[in-house]
Amino acid sequence: MAYETILYSVEDQILTITLNRPEKLNAYNATMQAELIDAFDKADADDNVRAIIVTGAGRGFCAGADLSSGADTFDRDARRGPVKRLASGDVDYSDPMVRDGGGQVTLRIFKCLKPVIAAVNGPAVGIGATMQLAMDIRIASEAARFGFVFSQRGIVPEAASSWFLPRLVGISQALEWCYSGRVFPAQEALAGRLVSKVVPPEELLPTARALAKTFIDKTAPVSVALIRQMMWRMMGADDPMEAHKIDSRGIYARGRSEDVKEGVVAFLEKRPAAFKNKVSTDMPSYFPWWDERGYK
Repeated sequence: MAYETILYSVEDQILTITLNRPEKLNAYNATMQAELIDAFDKADADDNVRAIIVTGAGRGFCAGADLSSGADTFDRDARRGPVKRLASGDVDYSDPMVRDGGGQVTLRIFKCLKPVIAAVNGPAVGIGATMQLAMDIRIASEAARFGFVFSQRGIVPEAASSWFLPRLVGISQALEWCYSGRVFPAQEALAGRLVSKVVPPEELLPTARALAKTFIDKTAPVSVALIRQMMWRMMGADDPMEAHKIDSRGIYARGRSEDVKEGVVAFLEKRPAAFKNKVSTDMPSYFPWWDERGYK
């Protein structure tokens, strides 16, 4: 796919995805949605990509949904044609046309097999804020601003943020930000644990890249992929026994792998490990989440 709204660049095994509509503060549209999903598909299939950074071009991260369609911006029937109806006349909510586009992006990020860092360079509101919630770590520039502005537009939070946001910042903080819909500065995002660090603008990408490098140096790619999925998936588990089941499968299967043998021997021989297992070919089959591509 040739990208129109994002930039895709790999250097030193770090993929940087840059939202690239700077004249519109990188406002989100259907093209950007499709391109982001494709970019994460491409990254998962590329063993040379070990970590991902998402940032924005120009002075904004993402100003939210592109509102240039005016009053019909969020009216699916008006913009795409009527969705399916049941015999009763009620909406058939199983119609794929009803699905929230932002949620399709965050669910794809959630399933990603590589660590994902948001480097928030400027305003991030609406989907610009919620798309980050499925990313592992958020670092903000001092110029960043955040806003879960849905109540001020008469709509509701999307992109599965009602699942992600309370888990990241707690229910009270999530509701405060979503009830008011106000835009708040990076330091408030830091205090509320939405971001892990606030840095001067010129230090944002170097900080993100330095962090990404720690995920790559000395680590086994398959281990990192499994860790990411285990941690995220277990946030929804209702009992630690579910984690124990997954841990036990992981320890058993990975314990027999060449990577683990190499990791132990390298430690004993006091040398860097040379891990050879690949995410594209060596992901285990014991997780209920994997399909033939490695994820569901």
